[in-house]
Amino acid sequence: MVAQKVVPVLLAGGGGSRLWPVSRDSLPKQFQPLLGSLSTFQQTLQRVSDPDLFDNPIVVTSEAFEHFASRQAGIVNRPVSLILEPCRRDSAAAVAIAALLVEHRGAGSPVLVLAADHVILDDALFLDAVRSGLEAAGDGKIVVFGLPPTAPKTNFGYIRPGLPVGDNRDVRLVEAFFEKPKLEDALAYLREGYLWNSGNFLFRSDRMIEEFAKHAPKVLAAARRSIAAAQSGRGILRLDNVAFSASPKISIDYAVMQKSRNVAVVPGRFGWSDIGSWDAIWEMLPHDEDGNAVLGRGMMVASRNCLVHAEEVLTAVIGGADLVVVSTPDAVLVCPRERIQEVKGIVERLQAEGAREASLHRRESQPWGHVESAGDGLKRIVIDPAGMARFRDQTHQAAICIVLKGTANTIVGGVRRFINTGGSFHVPEAAMYQVSNVGKTPLEILEVRIDATSIKEVIESREESGEVEKEQV
Repeated sequence: MVAQKVVPVLLAGGGGSRLWPVSRDSLPKQFQPLLGSLSTFQQTLQRVSDPDLFDNPIVVTSEAFEHFASRQAGIVNRPVSLILEPCRRDSAAAVAIAALLVEHRGAGSPVLVLAADHVILDDALFLDAVRSGLEAAGDGKIVVFGLPPTAPKTNFGYIRPGLPVGDNRDVRLVEAFFEKPKLEDALAYLREGYLWNSGNFLFRSDRMIEEFAKHAPKVLAAARRSIAAAQSGRGILRLDNVAFSASPKISIDYAVMQKSRNVAVVPGRFGWSDIGSWDAIWEMLPHDEDGNAVLGRGMMVASRNCLVHAEEVLTAVIGGADLVVVSTPDAVLVCPRERIQEVKGIVERLQAEGAREASLHRRESQPWGHVESAGDGLKRIVIDPAGMARFRDQTHQAAICIVLKGTANTIVGGVRRFINTGGSFHVPEAAMYQVSNVGKTPLEILEVRIDATSIKEVIESREESGEVEKEQV
């Protein structure tokens, strides 16, 4: 039991284009089940669920991800407070906002900032590291968590540890930070006992505010103004757009950590990855005897050291070596593992060409379920139990909506009807309609947008075949 509970703060507003085509701006990696059945966001929430050690979490994320965060937190039964950013300003602004809010709640409270898109393999060892750093954080240190490197990674940040902090041999002063070194430097860091910077850290709220005032006053001032002008309700704080946009776009590492002389490091013994690339995913997954890893409907034949991530479509690899193969319903990636860092360039090229696949998925998540594009004029709509959705035609075409599964409570043109599996209803051109799921399982609807003449033919055909009664349409 600790005297003052630690407030977990999850940073969950990033994009993650290096894991394209699975991670895109419309549904980034922190909300994806890339390793296991839960997203890394949900795994992080579960990691800080001990009520003796932790207070309820604060989640800082984008306005666009509000329903992802709320819904996924509910699935793992973790009450959270949401802070919604109107635009991206990197991690410094998010940490400043969180420190101010926690300080207002309880002066000098311990705060644990966690990246919601990282993987930690041993929660117990991670919590041991948090407990080891609490005393140093209470004494005014910003405590980071470092990991002994297993390879000379050039895409990670490194920490040079110094002398122990007091009598605690588990906590050492930080002498310097080094960002994304060249290969020869990374090899030297391994020999000299440097640590990887995990990007998770612990501090006292008032101490972090003091560090911002000293090293990044513009970030702190913008944070104060955006909170003062924010709108709040139902556990959600919506930051003011004008005030928040005025904050410099800078990471917490560059804004504070690398400038402060009050930083300490706890060497962690837990497995960790920022899963910043498909190669990192391959490293974290179990392998077969040939070094292959498969997620989803993948098949390997005479292949070695390959990763296959397959969504819906069966994906087979024959005679592959050191490949990453990722298939989704609307995009496929094939790349040598040694060149996987170039994926970000593919996304930039697609964005320059205006391709929707750069940022958007075929499946668009909603608070009530999701909508999936199934081709020109076709949409598959899935509504959760007790969910309700409203739709307005943007195509100036009429529609036939066929209930594939479940029972729909529909309102079209002010007329309410209940439609069972196999039934359908007509939506006139430019009309708005509402559908509620009155069942206990997901409701599935196929929306077909076609011209009015075709609509009439479809209705008459279905009436004649007995598939749908006249009063349903």
